[in-house]
Amino acid sequence: MLLVTGATGTVGREVMRRLPAGPRVRVWVRDPSRVAGVPAAVERVGGDYGDPQALARAVAGVRTVFLVTTRVGGDDDARFVAAARAAGVRRLVKLSAAAVLDRQADDLITRWQREGEELLRASGMEWTLLRPRAFMSNSLAWAASVRSERTVRALYGGSANACVDPGDVAEVAVRVLTEEGHAGSAYTLTGPQALTAVEQTRQLGQLLGVRLRFEELSRDEACAGLARRYPARVVEALLESAERQRAGAKAQVDDTVRVLTGRRARPFREWAGNHLDVFTP
Repeated sequence: MLLVTGATGTVGREVMRRLPAGPRVRVWVRDPSRVAGVPAAVERVGGDYGDPQALARAVAGVRTVFLVTTRVGGDDDARFVAAARAAGVRRLVKLSAAAVLDRQADDLITRWQREGEELLRASGMEWTLLRPRAFMSNSLAWAASVRSERTVRALYGGSANACVDPGDVAEVAVRVLTEEGHAGSAYTLTGPQALTAVEQTRQLGQLLGVRLRFEELSRDEACAGLARRYPARVVEALLESAERQRAGAKAQVDDTVRVLTGRRARPFREWAGNHLDVFTP
């Protein structure tokens, strides 16, 4: 059996759309009622990483796991790895982040991801690490201002990021989950080119057929906006990450998507073209 955690999240949702028919699949989410658009045969299990009984139910009879954790600084990875090992799970495929490779990155989020990777390496199970750069879907945060004001606001608009389509990450994940030969591998996943927020704004405007304005946020403005969504220590980590991007740390392009899937990574223009309805008034 294959277990997909985070099945309602950015990548997990795309994994579920791409899984081939055949393997028995179970999804584990906090609220199973939120799982939509999956075959009736998919087993839905609810629970939280902090509930040992729910964890035991989730991993019982499971051979392979797609592991996604989101509680930054928490011990969800450790709890899951312990439960999976006790249940006899053979293989763990973890969604990590490309920043773990940056020696200059020492923020809370990156340290947490590194610790999660080390847990897998020491688990005694087969493991594979997926390390995506920022998701193209992060630009959905601009949708409201694009619809109402034809404006994109972001910090450091001239800094480039080789962001990746979450669908490409999911396609790689499905191959790793369903094929042999990936044990002990760590895959960095990027888009085909590094783009700045200004360039993304221009491409999005061209697709919409309107002129979009870009307004660069000050650090204080960006901090205030992030503070409405995240705890202070996560805000600090995100701002540190933005500074590394400003210094060029996130501009490197990797060819792994093409190597593993046989086709090029999708460019931002293609991703945006597939999501124009979200940006259209």
